[in-house]
Amino acid sequence: MAGQGTPATALLVKRGVAHRTHPYRVSPDAPNYGALVAAALGVAPERVFKTLVTEVDGGLTVAVVPVTGELDLKALAAAVGGKRATLADRVVAERATGYVRGGISPLGQRRRLPTVLDESALDLPTIYVSAGRRGLQLELAAVDLVALTDAGTAPLQTR
Repeated sequence: MAGQGTPATALLVKRGVAHRTHPYRVSPDAPNYGALVAAALGVAPERVFKTLVTEVDGGLTVAVVPVTGELDLKALAAAVGGKRATLADRVVAERATGYVRGGISPLGQRRRLPTVLDESALDLPTIYVSAGRRGLQLELAAVDLVALTDAGTAPLQTR
């Protein structure tokens, strides 16, 4: 797909990691965005993961959780040995990752941030995460995402 390259896809190509890109059309301001992305891709929503930039005890951390639930901030803080977690300010998240809201990928970020993936991803053959651009998702094995980001895994979602 010409014109689909992002730092995330470039990293996957450079490392020789099996993946597929999937374009979709969903307004980034639509309510229940993640479920709409899953529907547009024709996949179960529990396979689509959102990338959230957070602050844990003053430092930035990335949480990757299914779109079917919400991030449990206490669980994230515990997973990285912190006490308190909050969602990072949008401008801070965009500056640190080099991506815009609605297109933040856990891969190929401007600044490599500590990353935690919800452990449910390990039970799936592949997962979908942002490719680093609104309207484009990456499909890859969760173990590859863990290896590329040096991510930890933990139960991070509430329902």
